[in-house]
Amino acid sequence: MPELNDLQRELRRLAAARDVVILAHNYQRPEVQDAADHTGDSLELSRIAQNDTHSVADMVTVAGLRKLKAEHPEAVVVAYVNTSADIKAETDVCCTSANAVQIVERFPKDQKIIFVPDRNLGDYVARQTGREETMIMWQGWCHVHDDFRAAEIEQIRADNPGSVLMAHPESRREVLDIADVVTSTSGMLCYPAGSDATTFVVATETGLLYRLRQRYPERKFIPALSRAICPNMKLTTLEKCVATLGDEWDDVLEHEVTVPEHIRVKALQAVERMIG
Repeated sequence: MPELNDLQRELRRLAAARDVVILAHNYQRPEVQDAADHTGDSLELSRIAQNDTHSVADMVTVAGLRKLKAEHPEAVVVAYVNTSADIKAETDVCCTSANAVQIVERFPKDQKIIFVPDRNLGDYVARQTGREETMIMWQGWCHVHDDFRAAEIEQIRADNPGSVLMAHPESRREVLDIADVVTSTSGMLCYPAGSDATTFVVATETGLLYRLRQRYPERKFIPALSRAICPNMKLTTLEKCVATLGDEWDDVLEHEVTVPEHIRVKALQAVERMIG
């Protein structure tokens, strides 16, 4: 682990004093990742949060989802775990990009499935499971992954002979069709260990390249698109983290986020079905 700077050490001190566990996503700023207790993708962090003894998805609406359910009363709902509690309460089981195929395969082949909110991930899952006729896609998408284009990536590969393309399943079909491996961010972090390649083109948010370069310093990792940056993930800064655990701590406790009990119970069931 890199040596921590003063701000990172202060964050670690405050976290210990407040008995707080810091979780950081693979797409967050490198300096935030370095100061966290755990770093991972959505599924990894969900499991860590569930088991720790401490304590895109806004494109889908409750009204819209209820309307879709009314149009397909026989369908079950599979929703990305990053959706709101309200959406989870309307959901049968949650998923992430890492386990979406496995979650969908739990259901019988003829079971209709409403998949929300990412149409690209849904399309990938439908093709992987042979359910193109039974999956109903919500027309949402991750703008970072949806921006990748096959032609641009092919040019990068041409400029780097022998490179391996790792693509996130939230990318468009045209990108997935030319990828050497389609996998989640956790999968991308593991894949180079078993590959002889020395250069990898990475089609996901650029924040992951930091962890890849740390883990495999002898390999070369090239972003499939240099502007593949999620502005929401980058909103979290060390300064904000320190302020939250420091001078603003009383305000945080005063404005604790709560979820109505009837929503909490139903939403929790969808998450537990995913993890269990």
